[in-house]
Amino acid sequence: MKKLILTDLDHTLLKTDGTVSGRTLEVLQRCRQKGVLFAIATARYWIGAERYTELLKPDYEITTDGTLIHSGDECIYSCEFTADETNAIAAALLKAAPASEITVANGKTVYWNSKHIAESEKLHKAVYFEYDRPLQCGGNKIVAELPSEAIARGIADRFGCKLQCYRGENWYGFMPRGAGKIAAINALADKCGISLADIVSFGDDKNDIDMLKMCGTGVAVANAVQEVLDTADEVTVSNDEDGVALWLERNLLADDREHSCLF
Repeated sequence: MKKLILTDLDHTLLKTDGTVSGRTLEVLQRCRQKGVLFAIATARYWIGAERYTELLKPDYEITTDGTLIHSGDECIYSCEFTADETNAIAAALLKAAPASEITVANGKTVYWNSKHIAESEKLHKAVYFEYDRPLQCGGNKIVAELPSEAIARGIADRFGCKLQCYRGENWYGFMPRGAGKIAAINALADKCGISLADIVSFGDDKNDIDMLKMCGTGVAVANAVQEVLDTADEVTVSNDEDGVALWLERNLLADDREHSCLF
């Protein structure tokens, strides 16, 4: 029996249309009734994941590409740039791509220089900020829309920070070196007093690879990119076929099914 379920959201736990199935909700509830902790681990900012945390009610939320962990209203882990580092990176991004849209996450707050904040499904609660003056806080993660990965890598190398590329997108994330899901999962395991071997993790994209490798059991959904399929210990069916729920039913809830057949 695993002690913690850890799953990515987009294209993993969520269906392609962004919904969570009733089956998934029911299976997660049954696992938690058996004493298994449940956590999400997502690249989304906290405000971008908020509607799912309200629905799923996880015990822990690893958000912002592993730079933040919340348990309810409490922040239990934060990895961030200094304010000076944040402003220097933002300035370099604007110099390289003057029309670039830039977001900076500081805890549950996201600053964004977009005129279309209200129209955004994920970031409609962001704070408008032009970056024409310094931010007075550090950033957990800075994301920018850039013309090429080469530009992004050049800036990441210049500032010695970690670069995160996203599946099929021209958005690039900049985080403190050493930040990410590995550090967050280690911090969460210590907080919960459990071994990494007692965690089952689910993912689909390149930024999930380290998570799948480090946890006791790493499971890829069938729609994952090839590198993730090659890395995973096991592969379940796709996100649109409730792959996470199916694996949990077969592996964590199998005894329930067997016992129910006796009556």
